[in-house]
Amino acid sequence: MNKLLLTGILTAGTATQILNAQTAGQENRQKDEQRPNILFILSDDHTSQAWGIYGGVLADYAYNNNIRRLANEGVVLDNCFCTNSISAPSRASILTGLYSHQNGLYTLADSLDTSIPTLATVLQANGYHTGLVGKWHIKSQPQGFDYYSIFHDQGEYRDPTFIESTDPWPGNRNFGQRVLGFSTDLVTQKAIRWMKQQDGKQPFLMCCHFKATHEPYDYPIRMEHLYDGVTFPEPENLLDWGPETNGRSFIGQKLEELVRRWRTASKDPDKWWCRYPGLPFSTEGMQRTTARRAAYQKLIRDYMRCGATVDDNIGKLLKTLDEMGVADNTIVVYVSDQGYFLGEHGFFDKRMFYEESARMPFVIRYPKKIPAGQRLKDLVLNVDFAPTLAEFSGVKMDNVQGRSFVDNLEGKTPSDWRKEIYYRYWTNHAIRPAHFAIRSDRYKLIFYYAKNLGMTDTENFEFTPAWDFYDLQNDPHENHNLYNDPKYASIIKQMKKDLLRLRKETGDTDDKYPEMQTVLEKFYYK
Repeated sequence: MNKLLLTGILTAGTATQILNAQTAGQENRQKDEQRPNILFILSDDHTSQAWGIYGGVLADYAYNNNIRRLANEGVVLDNCFCTNSISAPSRASILTGLYSHQNGLYTLADSLDTSIPTLATVLQANGYHTGLVGKWHIKSQPQGFDYYSIFHDQGEYRDPTFIESTDPWPGNRNFGQRVLGFSTDLVTQKAIRWMKQQDGKQPFLMCCHFKATHEPYDYPIRMEHLYDGVTFPEPENLLDWGPETNGRSFIGQKLEELVRRWRTASKDPDKWWCRYPGLPFSTEGMQRTTARRAAYQKLIRDYMRCGATVDDNIGKLLKTLDEMGVADNTIVVYVSDQGYFLGEHGFFDKRMFYEESARMPFVIRYPKKIPAGQRLKDLVLNVDFAPTLAEFSGVKMDNVQGRSFVDNLEGKTPSDWRKEIYYRYWTNHAIRPAHFAIRSDRYKLIFYYAKNLGMTDTENFEFTPAWDFYDLQNDPHENHNLYNDPKYASIIKQMKKDLLRLRKETGDTDDKYPEMQTVLEKFYYK
């Protein structure tokens, strides 16, 4: 009888345990069903001037049906900025929620420590299935991804080589499988194939990273006649020839350098680092204004065709989510890793803290949580992306410097949200000296300290540390450096104090660089 009683008790206990386990399993499944999928689409250098939803002289020319669809169905960030305007460092900050001086990836030549937690490692540890395809551009092996298929370094536009997660990590060797086709299309195909393989039992994170619109701004055959015969309008400061024009403290990378690259590649494409479309091209014999305008037209035509290919593939990704029936429960983000100069100030490329370079165009759609057709004016940084997406996923990222802007997206901006942002570009070259800066909603103050500080990818040159100051309300295109204007003296004095405060708050004080302390004493505190 005692044996029967014990058996009954055990049976009842076992049944209870099974019931509890079933209930817990059901709750976990329900939790996974409620947790959003994430499709994070990242392009390279696809600047806001070319999106068509941020205004500007190119707004009416942008091929942007799908970007505009995301904007109409989600929220557009009007004041989103990177913390270091160069690809690999920005991508590291996006992943880690940390500034460059905290995650250790300062320049293009640096690698990310694989022990640092990222959005991918945190979501993977909390039940997400994770995938990455396309441009990685970080030297270390991707961590936290169940699947990846990525380019070596920059990757190629045509017939690119993919490094697969099933293969041994090749390090810095260009080793993998070459796939025929155009890179933007191939990356989309791989992302779609992986998303369709998901069984719906657990949420997914798909990081779909395009090479476009990075130099050489290539495009597939189907886009080669887009914009034929079009003459694009010019930015008002296209004919800015140098510091003497607007009083800025740096030279910058001018369109004439791009002309030199086109000319060199025209002579022997196989000896140049990339293959440009539409060659040969030359401005030889042209007057300098005519030559710059011709270079601008070629740059924009190539670039906009390249951008149109991105928009085309965003449409394929959105269609896939619709067909899978998961669009309502999928966060879709489309963002560029930084901005890009498209002839403004006579520049191309990025790296500086001018608006065109540092601003990150960003749109997010999540029908379950955020309103449609809204624009967010708050100051947002790339270090905020990871904690935001983690919070939407029911996960907390610890020890990050960024801050979730979930409340902001839902129309409930916290009263203590940042009023200014801190930026630092560590790579040091004569035309683009190393600098740090502060930006508020109206004013911008930049200090060009121009020291290598032991960084990689730098050069030695003579430069006297200097300041730029801009009133963005009265001078949105940064045509006039007003640092020496006495009318702004009190504002500049306060911003210098605020900049020091931000440096302290972010832990970027340069205490370990004696030469920097000398520079600060001589040129900052005076």
